[in-house]
Amino acid sequence: MKVWGAGDIDAAGDAKTLLVEPKDLVTPLARERARELGIEIVAAGSTPAAPAAAPATPRPQAGPETPGGPVRSMRPPSGALYRRGAPLPSANTSAGRVVVIGAGHVGMITALRLADADLFDELVLVDIDEGRAAGVALDLTHTAALGGFATRVRGTGSVEDAGPADYVVITAGRARQPGMSRSDLVSTNAAIVGDLAHRVARTSPHAVIVVVTNPLDEMTQHAWQASGFPPERVVGMAGVLDTARFQALASLAGAGRADRIGAVALGSHGEEMVIPLSQASSGGRPLTELIGKTTLDAIVDRARGSGAEVVGLLRSGSAFMAPGTSAAGMVLAMARDRGQIMPAAVLADGSYGIRDVYLGLPARLGRGGVREIVELDLRPDELQVLRQAADRIKERLSQLAAAS
Repeated sequence: MKVWGAGDIDAAGDAKTLLVEPKDLVTPLARERARELGIEIVAAGSTPAAPAAAPATPRPQAGPETPGGPVRSMRPPSGALYRRGAPLPSANTSAGRVVVIGAGHVGMITALRLADADLFDELVLVDIDEGRAAGVALDLTHTAALGGFATRVRGTGSVEDAGPADYVVITAGRARQPGMSRSDLVSTNAAIVGDLAHRVARTSPHAVIVVVTNPLDEMTQHAWQASGFPPERVVGMAGVLDTARFQALASLAGAGRADRIGAVALGSHGEEMVIPLSQASSGGRPLTELIGKTTLDAIVDRARGSGAEVVGLLRSGSAFMAPGTSAAGMVLAMARDRGQIMPAAVLADGSYGIRDVYLGLPARLGRGGVREIVELDLRPDELQVLRQAADRIKERLSQLAAAS
């Protein structure tokens, strides 16, 4: 199996037809790029035909989807698996209600991206400061004509008042301050996330929960346990964010447009973040051929510490534009139900030799959450550090359990 990204389409040059194997995965952005260049994507053994319009996405139905077995691939999923402005479902198709808990900076950006997508009937912002939630919601409503969306937006002070939702994004929690690590937030944010997950489970028993609160891996596992939901319906956001950071930094180093760099960030959202360079490419070429080893290693290190770098520059608060956009991108990928592959904090099911812990792995997303964990063909050294990341997260979870 091969995953075809936008960079692979660009590398096809003047070809009018691109032949792929029946089991190959062509990302939505790659298909869009092929349409722009007039390239037909044809599965081996089939007759070339004009590209068909993307089917309308059905309204999500309640209930989990059972993840399938691992899918092995010699190439990574394209890092650009979604983007604002991609084709949307037909105007008469909606995805119900989405709730964003926390009307701080991350929650505001998440809400903005979700509203702009014009996909949901209603978006509800929830914050303990009800006036803030209502004010942000009204301000966002005022952009409806400018953004071209019909999604209703309102703010409230409680999960219960928000009403049953199809998707719930938890951004609430204490943000990092200069000098703090993500792990410093464990006990404070565990109490917040645990209470919210429990209340979400009562109010929206069929929802998918997306956790953004730090420390991400530990808080996602804590939310899963507190909610009682099946693991496919509780996911963490960090992998999309860390991948985007790496793509942006690699682009600054001359590797090409950020959205056409294929890469994937796995492991922990923190010191144990793993970016397997064997899976990184741009324009169909390995990134190791485009950027020197010393520079590439420095980019990985900077991506790993990008959150702290932003915190230090801001001096008060933490990153919010990229995190909010990443969270919204995950929700939209699930609501559109196109089987997009994104790195996400998921409960390991034995893939990669890891089990029973939440950490960043490539996951195929659908309307009910995680459909399956996608297993890439990593080098032995990359697999080793990924397993080490899982062990470190387990250690921190043990400390959290002992402290509670």
